[in-house]
Amino acid sequence: MTSSFDVVVIGGGPGGYVAAIRAAQLGMQAAVVEREHLGGICLNWGCIPTKALLRSGEVYELMHHLKSFGFAADNLRYDFEAVIKRSRSVAGQLSKGVAHLLKKNKVQVFDGRGKLAGKGRVEVELTKGGKETLQAKHVVIATGARARQLPGLEADGELVWTYKEAMVPKAMPKSLLVVGSGAIGIEFASFYRAMGAEVTVVEVVDRILPVEDEEISAFAKKQLEKRGITFRTGATVKALERGKDSVTATIEVKGGKSEKLTVERVIMAVGIAGNTEGLGLEGTGVKVERGQIVTDGYGRTGEAGVYAIGDVTGAPWLAHKASHEGVVCIEQIAGVEGVHPLDVTKIPGCTYCTPQVASVGLTEAKAKEAGHEVKVGRFPYMGNGKAIALGEPEGMIKTVFDAKTGELLGAHMVGAEVTELIQGYVVARQLEATELDLMHTVFPHPTLSEMMHESVLDAYGRAIHF
Repeated sequence: MTSSFDVVVIGGGPGGYVAAIRAAQLGMQAAVVEREHLGGICLNWGCIPTKALLRSGEVYELMHHLKSFGFAADNLRYDFEAVIKRSRSVAGQLSKGVAHLLKKNKVQVFDGRGKLAGKGRVEVELTKGGKETLQAKHVVIATGARARQLPGLEADGELVWTYKEAMVPKAMPKSLLVVGSGAIGIEFASFYRAMGAEVTVVEVVDRILPVEDEEISAFAKKQLEKRGITFRTGATVKALERGKDSVTATIEVKGGKSEKLTVERVIMAVGIAGNTEGLGLEGTGVKVERGQIVTDGYGRTGEAGVYAIGDVTGAPWLAHKASHEGVVCIEQIAGVEGVHPLDVTKIPGCTYCTPQVASVGLTEAKAKEAGHEVKVGRFPYMGNGKAIALGEPEGMIKTVFDAKTGELLGAHMVGAEVTELIQGYVVARQLEATELDLMHTVFPHPTLSEMMHESVLDAYGRAIHF
């Protein structure tokens, strides 16, 4: 066991462990300090276990539509405890996988809380007891974020949940209020509705999924409403009155009117806050603004030799963004040629509700705000043979191009499997593809991906199948 390293990473989430592995690949001695779970929130309490839950919800909903596929079944039911257990098992399996990858790459792991303790030093309060000081030429802070709490509406873990409690409930609630309609809120709303709960979503702005293209969020809202989810947009939860086994919310809607809603449980999904406390940042050149560590495009902070990546540095709060930032940060430290800062307009965003939502780049509105003259293409799922064969005819693909240069400015999707399809447009943006490059690309038939081609064609008045 050594205590002197080239790189010490504080935090073993998708940014931290990837940074450590990349450092090891480049010949550096690397260590990770992790206080709880390797893989971080994403793997243990976020991206992965929620996808396992959502998959169970999708299967259960599909079972109620067996007749349309030529099947019949009686007495459909589920074992909620088993659904939750499967989700935790998936997370556990992958957490062990991260430990294996770190060991394979000879990255030393210290279980405990790490903080800066002077230039080139990290003090670790070990989980097993005691402290250890690590020497480090470079320190990467990758401590992630936690659920944001609103004054007076704080989660208590029993009646009012954060994402964590929502993933391991003791029983299935019959009714649920979700506060916030970003990706986290909508995914939980989708899962619990699939399992039979009466779900209401409250969103302070005038539409759901507010970072998405307006046309896409409107389409998604309509489809989610068809599944029985109730929305209150342009509304604010003013108070939560907690009873013995229920919560009564006071909701202020447009015009200043208030209404009461009583539900069994509430999920607070109003954003996240960076974990910047207890890191020994006081007296250093590391700047924290609005709860986030300030960095340049390479993860460098205002303190020489100290870097930060991932959710602790701010939006977009995405695991794949954190991982890529980790690679960029380490390669910059190592002096690898050709390292470029991360361009956030080329980072895809995905929401795994039913229907799925995915996007990359500028929305139509943002493109116009930026001064672009745009050409916009659209193609509906109902015009695609594979979508109809799958029994998934509801959806849309939208593309936004610069009318003068043909640059793909943004792509926005809603429908089955769009979280897998979006990467085609991500690659196109990374390679600076034009409309002609995409038009001359041959897409396989029959696939959902053909709609990506048709949407491009439609932007230039050349769509074939609609």
